[in-house]
Amino acid sequence: MDYKLDTGGCRMNKKGCNRNSTQKLSTFDWMCDLPETQKDTDFVEVQFKNTRKGYFLNNTKIPLEKGDVVAVESSPGHDIGEVTLVGRLVLLQMKKYNVNPEKIEVRRVYRKAKETDLEKYKEAKAKEQGTMIKSRQIAESLKLNMKIGDVEFQGDGNKAIFYYIADERVDFRQLIKVFAETFRVRIEMKQIGARQEAGRIGGIGPCGRELCCSGWMTNFNSVSTSAARIQDISLNPQKLAGQCAKLKCCMNFELDSYTDASKNFPSKEIQLETLDNTYYHFKTDVFKGVIAYSTSQNFGANLVTISSKRAKEVIAMNRKGSKPDLLDDKIDEEIKAVPVNYENGVGQDSLTRFDSTKKRSGKSNKRSNNRPQNKPAQVQENKVVENKRATPRFQKPIKKNDNSAEKDEK
Repeated sequence: MDYKLDTGGCRMNKKGCNRNSTQKLSTFDWMCDLPETQKDTDFVEVQFKNTRKGYFLNNTKIPLEKGDVVAVESSPGHDIGEVTLVGRLVLLQMKKYNVNPEKIEVRRVYRKAKETDLEKYKEAKAKEQGTMIKSRQIAESLKLNMKIGDVEFQGDGNKAIFYYIADERVDFRQLIKVFAETFRVRIEMKQIGARQEAGRIGGIGPCGRELCCSGWMTNFNSVSTSAARIQDISLNPQKLAGQCAKLKCCMNFELDSYTDASKNFPSKEIQLETLDNTYYHFKTDVFKGVIAYSTSQNFGANLVTISSKRAKEVIAMNRKGSKPDLLDDKIDEEIKAVPVNYENGVGQDSLTRFDSTKKRSGKSNKRSNNRPQNKPAQVQENKVVENKRATPRFQKPIKKNDNSAEKDEK
């Protein structure tokens, strides 16, 4: 009987190339259609909860395929995982992650998972959420400057791995004793970074897609603010920070392209001299190959957009001691015809930008339709005269006394 294992909320299709899989850190097996490559090695790749993977030796020649749930060797006992790669591609992955079987202890694959193994596995996984909450309370009571981000139980329930974040070195010897007495399992502590924690928890980024760290990224390179300066990104901490409160990893994706393209542009610190003004660098558009210069060093004033070729010509003239009459004298016609407008990106991610304006109710529209239209001046004047002669609407007619009637007869 075949089983499917839940490895962190994502599932893998059995016997597939895994092109459309949503499993974290899934690898596309582009050799799955080559049967001769499946028997090149006895090593298999096994994935556990979230992003934890391992490479195990199938020395008993068990017929394994991608998606099989297996019981593998661990210390102590055994663990339950899912086979994610077999064949020649496993050797390439081991080389990528610097896994040398000759220098490390090779662990084995015991068997395919049975019903009893899966029952123990589900019982152990059911304890993870409650254990994490309880462990956070214990760490807070001991006044330790650390945060426990995730707890992972071994497949047989004999061991628990606590993933924690700490800015400084933490002495958790007393914490391990309390954990062992409380949970009655073997305790292992693993320190991870903020980026790795975001990868284990997962989420949706500001781009609307799944976080790269939880989908496909395995190596977390350092990101600096110089990457934002090279790409002319606004140095706004709220825009540059990701879900982990660190600089976004995607700032490094196009950094090399911007660095190569910026070699064709003059330095931003060079000033351009003309007969009338001194121009300072304001903005560079790498895609269009143009540069905007301003007469003010602090803000955009009298902006002039020229090509990088024209900027180099003016710099060469300034070095020779001459100054051109105008900065854009020899600007390309295409650039001159299409002005470059720089917009402020702050506020573009407003939550109300898709809200539609409220329409007026039908009553208000009817009232507006019943309003009198503008009529000629003569008609309006006649109406005013008639209103003056007419008695008020709610005024009662005045009755004359009898005495007044007799006086009128006389």
